[in-house]
Amino acid sequence: MQITLHVVEDDTNTLVHTVLDLRGDHFESTGKAKRNPLDPPSPLVGEELAVARALQELAAQLIEAAQVKIEDFGC
Repeated sequence: MQITLHVVEDDTNTLVHTVLDLRGDHFESTGKAKRNPLDPPSPLVGEELAVARALQELAAQLIEAAQVKIEDFGC
């Protein structure tokens, strides 16, 4: 299993795209962060927020996939 993170950012926006292939299942998610123009530049904060949001979405997809499999098994 491997999670790939692609980070693209400029002075105000950070976009993170994640890809996970897990035993034949494929998952992708996106996280975004935007700096308020009045805030000082702090790229690390934008990266942390965007990565966390992408991973949160990925986690939701994994939980949903597991729930579908559990229902298919009749548990």
